[in-house]
Amino acid sequence: MAKCAFIGLGVMGYPMAGHLQKASHSVTVYNRTSSKAEKWAGEFGGTFAETPAKAVEGAEFVFCCVGNDDDLRSVITGPDGALAGMASGSILVDNTTASANVARELYEIAAKQGVSFIDAPVSGGQAGAENGVLTVMCGGDKDAFDKAAPIIDAFARSCKLLGESGSGQLTKMVNQICIAGLVQGLSEAMNFGTKAGLDMTKVIDVISKGAAGSWQMENRGQTMVDGKFDFGFAVDWMRKDLGICLDEAGRNGARLPVTALVDQFYAQIQGRGGNRWDTSSLIHLLAND
Repeated sequence: MAKCAFIGLGVMGYPMAGHLQKASHSVTVYNRTSSKAEKWAGEFGGTFAETPAKAVEGAEFVFCCVGNDDDLRSVITGPDGALAGMASGSILVDNTTASANVARELYEIAAKQGVSFIDAPVSGGQAGAENGVLTVMCGGDKDAFDKAAPIIDAFARSCKLLGESGSGQLTKMVNQICIAGLVQGLSEAMNFGTKAGLDMTKVIDVISKGAAGSWQMENRGQTMVDGKFDFGFAVDWMRKDLGICLDEAGRNGARLPVTALVDQFYAQIQGRGGNRWDTSSLIHLLAND
């Protein structure tokens, strides 16, 4: 059993922290909206604190899952941030999807007080978090990773070290670039089949077994056809992630023409009030124009 803290109880962090507690680790949580932290403690039997610094007192492993780079700096390096309460030798695992630059920045800051930092963004969506089967992409030092990996396993199906600090975030960018193009292609296919008068339930059942099959098709194909977009990963968050990808591409010289186009399609979804729709809502632009 390890003493852990978890900072950030959004749609991902809430169940992830719960899996740590259910794995018999001792977990203290912090959330900006304290009522949510109190609710979590009542549901899972852990404890909650009023600040990140208080939540991490005595913790061997501190997990964080917040919104963006600025949120991350606030809860880690702020006056009452995690590093104000973490002891030398402890490990900070950041599950936020953020930039590689902020990962490297926090790695250096943490190292100055003897704290190891691992950037460890996740993939698998809300369902993956709730079922404890996330894919975790890590960057950092191997010694710290080897210590943290058995703890991370509480909410992960796969957990890999991809390289030095920032490598986890870069891998998550690769993941999001793949998804962006795939969802647009799936949207066009589902809309095409519908316009052609096909029974799309039968079509999906057939083609999902072949080369066109994917997680997105199996989990979102039918709901896209049905016009249902009330699932976990919101358009607002995807646009944040794609912005990170495009910024990084501007630095490393990679060309992302499809990603840039899909990002603009998501901007159109936001313009239709679909900020909190699932990313599969790209089909809405095709089906309603």
